[in-house]
Amino acid sequence: MLRIIVLGTAAGGGLPQWNCGCDNCNRARRDPNLQMTQCSIAVSADGDHWYLINASPDIRQQIVATPQLHPRPDRLRDSPIAGVILTNGEIDAIAGLLTLREGSPFAIHAHQAVLDTLKANSIFNVLATERVKRHAMTSGQAFNPMLPDGSASGLEITPFKVPGKEALYLESDASSLAAARDDGGTLGLKIRHASEDKAFFFIPACAEVTPELKAMLAGAPLVFFDGTLWRDDELIEAGLSRKTGQRMGHVSMSGTNGAMAALGELGIGQKIFLHINNSNPALLDQSSERRSAEQAGWQIPRDGMEFHL
Repeated sequence: MLRIIVLGTAAGGGLPQWNCGCDNCNRARRDPNLQMTQCSIAVSADGDHWYLINASPDIRQQIVATPQLHPRPDRLRDSPIAGVILTNGEIDAIAGLLTLREGSPFAIHAHQAVLDTLKANSIFNVLATERVKRHAMTSGQAFNPMLPDGSASGLEITPFKVPGKEALYLESDASSLAAARDDGGTLGLKIRHASEDKAFFFIPACAEVTPELKAMLAGAPLVFFDGTLWRDDELIEAGLSRKTGQRMGHVSMSGTNGAMAALGELGIGQKIFLHINNSNPALLDQSSERRSAEQAGWQIPRDGMEFHL
């Protein structure tokens, strides 16, 4: 059985974002039930060893809130976290690695461009390579991550290219308003139980739902998908930014080219939005946008929600 725990639902900054006074953030400050940490999930094939998919800046809080990730009984220093799989090099995907610096062995799996980014920044040397192995993932090539003791994890992971963009801090021309398409650094994942015919997809960033992506997701039992914005111009209309969702590398939930329309007729079993920006009105339970998403068969999970396949 595949076990999946949603560690964090929100996009970068979380809900509430520390410096944001939008309606959603102010409501979340008044109501802790609305609060969400930054996007990450944990997955396991055996319920004992877990892989984090992206390491958000909120990782310590997420681990504390998740008993499955606590040290096992009668062990002084221990962690069931066997590895971290990175889908891109964004700050909200890699910053949490620095929290995992206390010496427990685990592996990092990422696109070579992301590994190069880690190598180029000496602060990540705190994760000594003799304990924290780094492995390059190649798009289209499945691999079976190994546990720290060399035994099989029971997972098979296939990374694949997704239309996206380079991390903001790596952009050579940050003033450009053209949508970027650096598909080498933005990956989706197909995660399968190595000995069972069960698999799900994790795609936290996607700038366009292509015909190839539709074909891949058709009939999938479970898909976690980019839910950053409700509308492409959401941040502009709210006065929060001059950037569209497309400029940031994210397709919107709504609209004729949005995720709900593009993925609506593919026979997907469970459709889950993740990486949801604090500006997105679908975050509010009673909003018309939330009702529209739910009527289209989508779920917006709470942190800590579990899924089994």
